Amino acid sequence: MKKATWNGATLAESDATVVVENNQYFPPESINKQYFIDSNTHTTCPWKGVASYYSIEVDGKVNPDAAWYYPETKDAAKNITGYIAFWKGVKVE
Repeated sequence: MKKATWNGATLAESDATVVVENNQYFPPESINKQYFIDSNTHTTCPWKGVASYYSIEVDGKVNPDAAWYYPETKDAAKNITGYIAFWKGVKVE
């Protein structure tokens, strides 16, 4: 079971994560949505597609763009469509 935490809160927990490029991608149904805020940030990966971001807010503290996902992926990354990964101090263990 993998778990993503930040600022004392569990952001996501699942035994069905997918590892891509050393990142754990959590299924969308495994996240605790109350901590996630839509962001206007987007980046492009040449083989996965265009990523969208979430900022994380816990107890009034915000971690900007600390989670990302691919709402639509290129064919090579279909297995992570909609799955969420973390960085910027979010602990995944």
